[in-house]
Amino acid sequence: MAETEPDFAELGVAGPIVASLAAAGITHPFPIQALTLPVALSGADIIGQAKTGTGKTLGFGIPLLQRVVGKTEDSSVTSDPESTPDSVVDAKEQRLPQALVVVPTRELAKQVAADLVTASVQRDIDIMTIYGGMDFDPQINRLKSGVDVVVGTPGRLLDLYGRKILKLHRVRTVVLDEADEMLDLGFLPDVEKIINAVPAHRQTMLFSATMPGAVITLARRYMSQPTHIRAQDHEDLSLTGKNTTQFVYRAHSMDKSELVARMLQAEGRGRTIIFTRTKRTADKLAAELEDRGFAVKALHGDLGQSQREKALKSFRDGKVDVLVATDVAARGIDIDDVTHVVNYQCPEDEKTYVHRIGRTGRAGHSGVAVTLVDWDDMPRWRLINKALGLDFDEPAETYSTSPHFFSDLGIPKGTKGRLPRQHSDGDDEKSTGERKGRGSDRRGSGRGRSDSRRGGSSNRRDSSSESGEESRKPRRQRSRRRTRGGKPVNRPQGGQTGQGGHPSADSSED
Repeated sequence: MAETEPDFAELGVAGPIVASLAAAGITHPFPIQALTLPVALSGADIIGQAKTGTGKTLGFGIPLLQRVVGKTEDSSVTSDPESTPDSVVDAKEQRLPQALVVVPTRELAKQVAADLVTASVQRDIDIMTIYGGMDFDPQINRLKSGVDVVVGTPGRLLDLYGRKILKLHRVRTVVLDEADEMLDLGFLPDVEKIINAVPAHRQTMLFSATMPGAVITLARRYMSQPTHIRAQDHEDLSLTGKNTTQFVYRAHSMDKSELVARMLQAEGRGRTIIFTRTKRTADKLAAELEDRGFAVKALHGDLGQSQREKALKSFRDGKVDVLVATDVAARGIDIDDVTHVVNYQCPEDEKTYVHRIGRTGRAGHSGVAVTLVDWDDMPRWRLINKALGLDFDEPAETYSTSPHFFSDLGIPKGTKGRLPRQHSDGDDEKSTGERKGRGSDRRGSGRGRSDSRRGGSSNRRDSSSESGEESRKPRRQRSRRRTRGGKPVNRPQGGQTGQGGHPSADSSED
């Protein structure tokens, strides 16, 4: 059936964008793209309902790029029917943003911008990201030099707009991505201010996994006769489809870390994201799993931007394969090959559950979602289960030794919650000896460096060592010192004291 699916060109996508996508190996649209593109390319407003990982970025990104006129282009490359030569020239001269994408998090801003760059490599279009946690000056300088598309988070966008650095009066396309998450984070008032700053005559596209009342109100207020597009029905949205296999266990809080550690040794387990409700729990669990031998990083809002980017890069590059994250920090993690998601703590509501397990089973890959429900969280879980129409109203009581836990997840029999040393160190006895040796070397070399800094070459250290061996004859040394202390050796009668053979022994040593 793949041969009968329309390609991008058949959907009306411009040649340079088709070529850019083909260069990246993207030749056929995902379902949300096939549904969205014909409507969006006509300039109509759109409400797209789709979970993360379905390809919605290109669903709004391609129409957005097709309406943008690049630095060295003319109006023939744009699908905007209302472009005029005057407006095109003016945009080229002033280089003000023609499109704006508003997203809830820094990570998502970077991911969206990267996808837009991929789709526009054959075009002369400047795309930049704007988000907090970074210096203002580089962002200000970049805006002053001229950009065509801005992708940013509400707070920093408003800040730069208030400073009159970000000018929005030339914007012709506005995209609100993951609107429900912006609602959860309290960004909707900022979003409304941003929308009021752009021209009333524009194309607006709003994408959201769920449609709470406040998001629907926002759409009605700021969109003109939008077309509502759903990529999946409710069952698919709740992720009960074939791509993600879900397991829900009633677990004791004192046994959860052992459960997770054993699950991380399941057959076929790859990159894994573990969700917690609090930053403290994320740090604590990450530290415990690291102590058990796993390659793990924590990701939460208390980390600085550079630390968050470093943790995500380590996860993407495979240096660590376990990420323990809070919900807010995990927004925008766009990694297709996450094999397992674990709800270490029960989600707050059904929307959070959908978001969390939507990190696996993405882009056609299969995934496993495991939810651990504490006894105290059972009422909360039953509400989630009912809202999503799931079949886990009474999760099985499960411990780290439960046979069904091992068989469900493909965990080898006898697996314990701590990686054997040989997984990382080779043979136990050999690695123990090597560790001791390395420790001894470090201590020895440390003293050597101190001796050298105190003014000794290696020869001096050797001679010092030799004199140290001589000094291990304490009685002769003490006798010698007492003799000299009692009667100085430069007196003629020093050798005739009643000290026996000690003066002659001193003479031989000197």
